[in-house]
Amino acid sequence: MAQGKLKKMFPGGNTSQGFFSYYNYIIEPEANHIFMIKGGPGVGKSSLMRFIGETMLEKGYDVEYHNCSSDNGSLDGVCIPQIGVALLDGTAPHVVDPKNPGAVDEILHLGDFWNEDLLRKNKEAILTTNRKVGRFFQMAYFSLKEAKAIQDEWESYITPAINFAQVNEVTTLINDEIFGGVTPDFRAQAKSRHLFATAITPDGPMNYLDTVLQDIDKLYVIKGEPGSGKATLIGKIADQAGTLGLFTEVYHCSFVPQNVDIIVIPQLSTAVANLSSPISFDPNCLPKLTSFKEINLSAFISENVLTQYAEEIAGCQTRFEAAFNRAVNFLSRAKAEHDIMESYYVPAMDFAAINVKRDEILARVLKYAEEAK
Repeated sequence: MAQGKLKKMFPGGNTSQGFFSYYNYIIEPEANHIFMIKGGPGVGKSSLMRFIGETMLEKGYDVEYHNCSSDNGSLDGVCIPQIGVALLDGTAPHVVDPKNPGAVDEILHLGDFWNEDLLRKNKEAILTTNRKVGRFFQMAYFSLKEAKAIQDEWESYITPAINFAQVNEVTTLINDEIFGGVTPDFRAQAKSRHLFATAITPDGPMNYLDTVLQDIDKLYVIKGEPGSGKATLIGKIADQAGTLGLFTEVYHCSFVPQNVDIIVIPQLSTAVANLSSPISFDPNCLPKLTSFKEINLSAFISENVLTQYAEEIAGCQTRFEAAFNRAVNFLSRAKAEHDIMESYYVPAMDFAAINVKRDEILARVLKYAEEAK
């Protein structure tokens, strides 16, 4: 049996607007079954989900890992689209509550397997550490908000210097190349799925674009300075795909979550992606890529206009990097405190009993898979 395909993304992110969630797009509410896993740090939520995911991959099912933006080694969810089953971490900050209790949604509380007396002995230490985690996240978000203000200033120098007539011309060219042979299906209700393909993590910017784009034949890479129109261009392509009735995977910017960084159109095996800094990715790793085109919108900047603000732009770059790196540092400190908090929970857990429950959940998932055939 062939191994299933693994796709990795982020359902939530640490952004300039604080924690931002697209959790509702992990799986549709009318799914076959959704397990919502509750419990404290270190109780085994991520390990349970990963075990189910790895097993289903081995059995040939495509699986999605929805990674945690605040802990690169942890999962916030596992989705098996072919059978309409997902397992979700339902704890803060991504609190998930049942929408269709019993019929679709089920709460699995791993707190049933901990020693409360042992945890209460460490109550003050847990409370203190938890406060530190919250404080470091707050400081990280302050720093990202500061970075956004600096970026706004940076964009104020770039945007007036852009020849948007040329940007619009390029947008039209890309639009015609992608959709030129597509017949509109006005009967289709276009759907889009919104997630993050990149994240600002305790280890800095992170992405799994090699999995998000693994089935793409054609890739348009958009680069450019802040304020050069990258998000607007990609957003227009996404809108056109919707107008034509095509399903789209819309991946938002990890820094400004309303902005679109990447759009994937599976029916056309095509993607348009902003790969400007801090995103680092080499498209040459994509196994199916046959057509690649890079457009740098900075080519449409009037150098004469920019020259008078060269010093200010350089200052923005320096200050932005400092604020951004400070945010990453605070996220790293929050992760370190979270690891300390986990150390109080791990000894209090009955992992043998959790493994029995895990195997029970796996058996049910396999039953759903059989019923879906």
